[in-house]
Amino acid sequence: MSDRAEVGLLDYSRRLPVRLVLLVVLLFLYLPLAVLVLFSFNDSRRTTVWKGFTTEWYARLAGNAELILALANSLTIALVTTLIALLIGTLAAIGLWRFRFPGNGLVGSAFSLPIVVPEICMGVAFLIFFARVLRWPQGLGWPLDLGPIIIAHVAFCFPFVTVVVRARLASFNRDLEEAARDLGASPWRALFDVVLPHLKPSLVAGALLAFTLSLDDFVITFFTAGPDTVTFPVKVYSMVRFSVTPEVNAISTLLLLITVALTLVALRVQAVAGDLQPRPTA
Repeated sequence: MSDRAEVGLLDYSRRLPVRLVLLVVLLFLYLPLAVLVLFSFNDSRRTTVWKGFTTEWYARLAGNAELILALANSLTIALVTTLIALLIGTLAAIGLWRFRFPGNGLVGSAFSLPIVVPEICMGVAFLIFFARVLRWPQGLGWPLDLGPIIIAHVAFCFPFVTVVVRARLASFNRDLEEAARDLGASPWRALFDVVLPHLKPSLVAGALLAFTLSLDDFVITFFTAGPDTVTFPVKVYSMVRFSVTPEVNAISTLLLLITVALTLVALRVQAVAGDLQPRPTA
């Protein structure tokens, strides 16, 4: 009899073919990103030839006023979008969860449309809306010139918040809210003291998701931005059109680090929330 432990039928992680496939997938996804980060420190303007290590391109970014303005625009749009999308998305999720009315399922499905509709379609739709229907005035000063982008980003991001919050509400025990009402709490007091604490992990995850989507968005921003409004992704795209230099690699690396940091924060918050959940007792 062999001393080797028999691999279980469902223990896929110990099977060599599965490990090889997983390794190939990880290399396919992350090796290009690793090359991008590496060549952002290349001591040469040619991105295909490695000449040595330098941080010159990051120093140039610090003195690039146009790029700093584009980053400030993107951060402002992302912060405002996150706050509005979090409010609308949370209220929509609570409303769909608490109230039962004709067409509830249809309304819930309608909230998911921005998630499945291609961004190019939404971008063209918002372009027509702001140009022909709303007739948003041009030449407004900062931050009013960011209005169309913020409105478009809110419409795109709040359904993601709604989906995350609704998933969290599915695990909520309604008896807790009813008990709070029986003890004299008003509907709003029960909402803030019982329901919202339970939703805290989903609110944080939804906010981080909305912030990341807004910060990284290019297609919708490209169609809704005014002639004098430049955001970070649009600025990167305009630089790439002329030539891919290590400066572009450095910009992309910074944007990648911001996105990864927000993702790690969201995962950490979800893990902490899971540890704080009460465990069932026998």
